[in-house]
Amino acid sequence: MLRNGVTATSADRAARGRAARKRVSRSAHGSWIPAADRPDPVGVLQRQGRDRLQELLPIRYGRMAASPFAFLRGAAAVMAADLAAQPHTGLTVQLCGDAHLLNFGLYASPERSLLFDLNDFDETFPGPFEWDVKRLAASVAVAARENGHKEEHVFAAARAAAGHYRETMRRLARQGELTVWYQHIDADLLLPLVRSGRRRRRAEATLTRARRRTSLHALGKLTETVDGRPRIVHDPPLLEPAGTLDMATLRKIFSDYRSTLTEERRLLLDRYRFVDAARKVVGVGSVGTRCFIVLLAGRDADDPLFLQIKQAGRSVLEEHLPTGPYLHPGRRVVAGQRLMQAAGDIFLGWTTGPEGRAFYWRQLRDMKGSADIAGMDPGELRGYAGLCGTALARAHARSGDRIAIAAYLGGADTFDRSLAHFGLRYADRTTADHTALGAAVTAGVVPATPGV
Repeated sequence: MLRNGVTATSADRAARGRAARKRVSRSAHGSWIPAADRPDPVGVLQRQGRDRLQELLPIRYGRMAASPFAFLRGAAAVMAADLAAQPHTGLTVQLCGDAHLLNFGLYASPERSLLFDLNDFDETFPGPFEWDVKRLAASVAVAARENGHKEEHVFAAARAAAGHYRETMRRLARQGELTVWYQHIDADLLLPLVRSGRRRRRAEATLTRARRRTSLHALGKLTETVDGRPRIVHDPPLLEPAGTLDMATLRKIFSDYRSTLTEERRLLLDRYRFVDAARKVVGVGSVGTRCFIVLLAGRDADDPLFLQIKQAGRSVLEEHLPTGPYLHPGRRVVAGQRLMQAAGDIFLGWTTGPEGRAFYWRQLRDMKGSADIAGMDPGELRGYAGLCGTALARAHARSGDRIAIAAYLGGADTFDRSLAHFGLRYADRTTADHTALGAAVTAGVVPATPGV
């Protein structure tokens, strides 16, 4: 790596990592107290909603109010402000920005292998590595408590996430650049985490379903035949046909998106024709952002391709960190995903829509799947948390100085234990914030539509 135009040696990079302990000791990560001027969490969510589709915000609040974990999923902006109020290491990587347990999952590589990796990059941005690890540890603690696990098991699961991150980063620090770049996690590594016969069968079923989740499978689930042609089904308010204006806009920005693909992928995309489009509600924290799905047809109607077009705004990390390399939010998301994922979606691209709004495009279903964390016992959750920590370290090692980070983390488990303590403390805060949102809903301060 270059430092001031000079290639730094491995020893120099390791020394830089150890020096970061003077800024923030490893044990200091475990002590977290809310800032005296901490923003009101409900107010943070309301400010986020100003540029969103107002008629969909009650769905967002209703989903977040369902449980503390659901609240955490939608409150990346709240946690970003909390993390920014603390000292940080200064060891920068490309952050996911929202590295909770359910933002890891299965997807297909271009070679059609099923991989396990991070799968959400709406908030990706360069920043201190520990912010992602802390969000992961907090999500593990919240999930473990919701599963009714004892506190020692909650601590152990959060510690496993941080511990596997540390051990993986130290292993990668000893490897060459291409070896690190080609690292990936095969989805079949999920199976050894499951001991019982019933749970193992469920895990195998998850892998099988993921392999079946293709555009052809989606054709049967998301469309109906109207006048002899496939049309996306009407399922309001979650899936609604695009109006005439939206349809015209999507056709226009489709050609702009095409220009962000590499030449051979543009050639492939040109073999498909535009068939139909619909507005879709996705996720928890993303509800209210403009999101559409487009149905394309290739050789014939039985050769479909579904693409998702999602609005990209400023990352929740941007107001707390130096300016990033990309001014276009859609390009920021695409570049971050390409940098962090072991293998990328071949149709990933970006564009600008009406009123200057940024969007990014990707495949809607490409053998994607996620784990059922709600049903995991302590051992299974601990194993899964460790796998997520491993995947996060692999992603960070591609963009950051893995040798410096490994030297900072060290061989002892000091960092692991500190992150586990942080996870439990932040889980307490998340429960309190979730309660505050519930009170705001009850008082009519924010509208919420439950169960949608």
